[in-house]
Amino acid sequence: MYDAEEFHDLALCRVRALNDEIRRHFTDGRIVFSRGIATLPVADQAEILDRVRTFEEFTADNDPYTEHDFGAFEYGSQRICWKIDYYDAEMEFGSEDPADPSNTTRVLTIMLAEEY
Repeated sequence: MYDAEEFHDLALCRVRALNDEIRRHFTDGRIVFSRGIATLPVADQAEILDRVRTFEEFTADNDPYTEHDFGAFEYGSQRICWKIDYYDAEMEFGSEDPADPSNTTRVLTIMLAEEY
């Protein structure tokens, strides 16, 4: 028999690790730029990608469920946000189990805060 709280903690740790994987390495999912990010110069886009990749400023305010699925930072005069969403493998519905990568497609969206 398993302890439900321990199981939840293991699943949460798995979700966080999978989110960190897509964010740090841009693998095992899809990366989407909002229109506002896509219209920036390529050098700015590259710098923003690097800032997302190296983001570690998770707090209770921006990461209340400790999933590492959201972040925001200042870039020049703009506020940039990124968000990870979980879809089923066919990208039709939300994932029933974000801790299971075989049934989940992660989508990392990078956007201007005004587009959020």
